[in-house]
Amino acid sequence: CSLQTLMQNHQDLLRFLRVTKQYLPHVARLCLISTFLEDGIRMWFQWSEQRDYIEATWSCGYILATCFVLLNLIGQIGGCVLVLSRNLVQYACFGLFGIIALQTVAYSILWDLKFLMRNLALGGGLLLLLAESRSEGKSMFAGVPSMGESSPKQYMQLGGRVLLVLMFMTLLHFDSSFFSILQNMVGTALIILVAVGFKTKLAALTLVLWLLAINVYFNAFWTVPAYKPMHDFLKYDFFQTTSVIGGLLLVVALGPGGVSMDEKKKEW
Repeated sequence: CSLQTLMQNHQDLLRFLRVTKQYLPHVARLCLISTFLEDGIRMWFQWSEQRDYIEATWSCGYILATCFVLLNLIGQIGGCVLVLSRNLVQYACFGLFGIIALQTVAYSILWDLKFLMRNLALGGGLLLLLAESRSEGKSMFAGVPSMGESSPKQYMQLGGRVLLVLMFMTLLHFDSSFFSILQNMVGTALIILVAVGFKTKLAALTLVLWLLAINVYFNAFWTVPAYKPMHDFLKYDFFQTTSVIGGLLLVVALGPGGVSMDEKKKEW
């Protein structure tokens, strides 16, 4: 009975992927860049606050603080436009990687383990987007003989999967309630499956649904008045989590890549 249920779930997943094949990558990219788009817009509307914070924190002067805010605004919105328009995606990814690194240092995220792991998970999503852009570039030469999938792309997908699961490490609750123990056990099993690349698409899709539910429930910034500091905090958390969902959707759309148990099973 359990084997039949497993086979049925597999068939349902295949049907879902066939129906959403042409839409899923677009949705994944939109989700993935959402945190950069939101942060770039926030730089515009909170220009003075962001500039003053950087100037006060680093004592770098008015001009350097202004350059920091301007770089974040242009870099993030410009990168999002390039990703969504499918132009110069690799350069856009490198630019967004730079923004993550810059903000990690500027906002002292390096010393906050939870936020550091979430930033690394965000970087994992960008690695998967970079791998996808390499696939698109390769598909332009359809019909040309190939020795197989390029190693850099395979390892980008592996690195992206491993970094993505760091998001879920921040969601584990270390208490003795039955619900927390059950959530930790199921969540840990799913993130291990994604990391090693076994039943990857099904595990990643399950994590998408789980993370989506958690995001809407715990990060409902629209229920908090805009003048309260918690509004911005929850909004930041909401869009960062949405970006990780985008990375997982790329895993669902593209598969785990060559360095995975799913791929090795084909050789057995």
